[in-house]
Amino acid sequence: MTALDARVADTHCPYCALQCAMTLTPTPGERLPAAVAGRDFPTNRGGLCRKGWTSTELLAAADRLTAPLVRGDDGELHATTWEAALDLIAARVREIQAESGRDAIGVFGGGGLTNEKAYQLGKFARIALRTSRIDYNGRFCMSSAAAAANRAFGIDRGLPFPLEDLDTAATILMLGSNVGDTMPPFVSHLQGARARGGLIVVDPRRSSTAKLTADGAGLHVQSVPGSDLALLLGLIHVVIAEGLHNAAYVDQRTTGFDALRRSVSMWWPERAETATGVPAGLIRSLARRLAASESTYILTGRGVEQHADGTDTATAAINLALLLGLPGTPGSGYGTLTGQGNGQGGREHGQKSDQLPGYRRIDDPAARAHVAAVWGVDADIIPGPGIPAVQLLRSSGRPGGVRALLVHGSNVVVSSPDVQSVRDALARLDLLVVSDFLLSETAALADVVLPVLQWAEEEGTMTNLEGRVLRRRRAVPPPAGARSELWVMAELARRLEAPGSWDPDPSVVFDELARASEGGPADYSGLSHAALDEGLVAHWPYPRGGTGTPRLFADGFAHADGRARLIAVRAARPETPAGSDLSLITGRLLGHYQSGAQTRRVAELAASDPELVAQLHPATARSRGLAEGDTVRLANPRGVVEARVGLTADIRPDTVFLPFHFPGDASANLLTSDRLDPVSSMPEFKNAVVTASKVV
Repeated sequence: MTALDARVADTHCPYCALQCAMTLTPTPGERLPAAVAGRDFPTNRGGLCRKGWTSTELLAAADRLTAPLVRGDDGELHATTWEAALDLIAARVREIQAESGRDAIGVFGGGGLTNEKAYQLGKFARIALRTSRIDYNGRFCMSSAAAAANRAFGIDRGLPFPLEDLDTAATILMLGSNVGDTMPPFVSHLQGARARGGLIVVDPRRSSTAKLTADGAGLHVQSVPGSDLALLLGLIHVVIAEGLHNAAYVDQRTTGFDALRRSVSMWWPERAETATGVPAGLIRSLARRLAASESTYILTGRGVEQHADGTDTATAAINLALLLGLPGTPGSGYGTLTGQGNGQGGREHGQKSDQLPGYRRIDDPAARAHVAAVWGVDADIIPGPGIPAVQLLRSSGRPGGVRALLVHGSNVVVSSPDVQSVRDALARLDLLVVSDFLLSETAALADVVLPVLQWAEEEGTMTNLEGRVLRRRRAVPPPAGARSELWVMAELARRLEAPGSWDPDPSVVFDELARASEGGPADYSGLSHAALDEGLVAHWPYPRGGTGTPRLFADGFAHADGRARLIAVRAARPETPAGSDLSLITGRLLGHYQSGAQTRRVAELAASDPELVAQLHPATARSRGLAEGDTVRLANPRGVVEARVGLTADIRPDTVFLPFHFPGDASANLLTSDRLDPVSSMPEFKNAVVTASKVV
C-alpha cells in the first residue's frame, strides 16, 4: 500500500441517513485496513453507533467479491474476466431488446448509492438502455413521505431545517420512528425536549426511543398498529374545535382550511379512541400541549408511512404542523426522518421512475429539454415515466414485463414486500445482473455478478437527512478485481453505442449532475467536489452563485402562490386481527441495517442478534402455550415464518414484532403485503395480520 493508495480521510459512515462524520486512518499490515474515529460534526458530535464503529470490518471481509461471476451450464457461478462479463451483458441486452423492445430491460437502484452513481444510473437507463423501466428501493422507504411533502409544500426535503434546531425544542412529537435503535447519535438532539418533559413518542412498542420518555421526560402513546392516521385526525379535530390553531398563519400561508375542517368534524376524541386505543382525554391533552408549546417539532418515520395510506398519514401530520404554524417558523417545524444512507440524494437525481435529475418530473417538457441538453441528446429519446418498484418487480418474466433486470445497491429478495413473489419473479427472468461487493442473497441468484467498490474505496457525495450534501472520500484501495459502478456503466454504454459522455471520474459526474439539476427543486448547481472539500456547508437548494438553504419555508412554500396546501384525507380501516390473530409490525434492530447483508457479516453485530426473534407480550405467549426461547410459527396466506420467542411487556398483547434483517425462511417480508398506496406506490409493510402457534 503506497501513500497514493491510502490516506487519512475525513468521511461519513456507510449506513443510515444521519451520515455520522468519521475519520479513517489507514493501518497497513493490520487485519483491518483502516481505523475508525468519530469526528465532531453537527449531526453526531463525534459519536458513532456500534455499526459505525465496526464499519471497516467489511473492508476485510473474507467473502469479498473480487472477480466477475457468470452462471455456467452447471448452474453454478464461475469467475470470469471483466471483458467477458460486460460483453455478455451487452450482447444479451441487445438480443432481448431486439426481440421484445426497449422496456424489456429493467434497472433497480438503491438509496445507498452515492449521488454520482444514482445520477449516472438514471442516465444509463434512459439513454444507454433507452428504457423507462427504472425504479429503486427508496420506493420502499421514503416514497409516501416524499409524496406528502410534494403535494403540501411543493418540495420534498426530509428535514427542512438543520438537525441542531431540535436541540432547543420544548416539545417533539415523534410518530413511527425508533431513532434509539436506528440512528443512536440522533438521541442527543432530543435532550432539550426531554429536559422539558416534552418528548412524545407514538409507537405500538415501548421501543428504546419510547423508553426515553420515562421519569417525566415525556410520554409514550402506545396506539393500535396502523391507527396513526386516526390519531392525527383526532388531534387535528381538537386543535380546530378548541381554536388552538394559529389562525393568522393558516390564513396567510395556507389554502384548504375549510375543507380540512369539514373532513375532521367526525373525528372527535372519543371516536378516535375507539380506532386508536388512545384515551380521549389524552388526545385532548396532547393537542393542547402541542399548541401551547413555544417550540414544537413534529417528526415522522417509516412506521406511519409504510402503509397503503402512508401518504395520507404523512399528509395528516403535515396538516397538524401547518395548523400549529410550525413549518418555516424559527424554533419549530415538521420533518420526516430519511432512513437509507443516501435516501435523500438517491431520490433526487433520476432513479425514480417518474423523475429526472434535480427532482424534475420526467413528463415536464421543459425539464426534459433541460436535461437532454446537458446529456447532449435529443429530448425525444428520453423515455417517459416508467413503473414503480413493486410493479417493476411483479412484471419480471411476465408478458409485456421486463425480461432482464440490472440491480445496483439493493437486496430485493430480502427487503421486498411479499418477498416470495419477488423470488418467483426473479426466477422467471432471462437475465439477472447484480452489482455488489458481497454475494448478497440477490446476487446469489444472479446470472452475472459484478464486483464493485465499497464506501471507503471510492470518492463521491451523499445527501443526509437534513438535505446537507457531504463528501465521501477514499481512504483505502479496493481489491484488484473490483471496479467502480461509474466505470461499469461507462463500459456498458460504450458497448451499447450510447450517445453522450460517460466519464468514470466521480467529480466529473458530479459537475454534470450539478448542471442537470440547475433550476430544479433540488438544485446542486452551486456545488462541486472542490467546494465541498473546502468545508462548504451545503444544504440544497444550492444554486449557482447562492449560499445554500439550511432552512426552507421562511419566506414561502414551493407552490406558485407561495402557500402550503392543507389537504383533507380520510382514514380507511386497516387490516385488523380477528379472534386470536395478531397484528404484525416489522422494524430494525440496533445492531443490524436493512437486509442485513452487511451487518450479519460483522461478528460483533451478528453476535448481538444472531437469529430471528419474535417479540410477544407474556400474556399473548401464555395463551398460546409459548415460553421464552420456544419456536413460534407465524403465518398468513402469503407465507410462514418460524422464529424464537422473546417475551417483553413492552409490546401490545395484540401485536407481534419481527425485525426484517434476516434472509431465506427467516425473512419477515414473507408475511408482509405488496398492497400499494395509490399516490406513492409504497407497499403495505406495516399492516399485516398473522396467526401464531407453537412449533413442537
